[in-house]
Amino acid sequence: MANHKSALKRIRSNEKKRVLNRYQHKTTRNAIKALRLATDKADATAKLSNVISMIDKLAKKNVIHDNKASNLKSKLTKFVNKL
Repeated sequence: MANHKSALKRIRSNEKKRVLNRYQHKTTRNAIKALRLATDKADATAKLSNVISMIDKLAKKNVIHDNKASNLKSKLTKFVNKL
């Protein structure tokens, strides 16, 4: 266990960030899944902008890699355009 005050604070703050990152990552994955199950083009287009925004936020905070974010956005955009 950590002995220094700053190390104890770092442990607490890391745990808060970890929980928030997990929540946002899971929420984004659920939104991606919902988008992939969409059959209506208008509905999918509306969902796409929200999902892309969520993916960008995860990439900005280094929860996911920038290249993974780009690949996801590209594949989802292609999917919506095919509808």
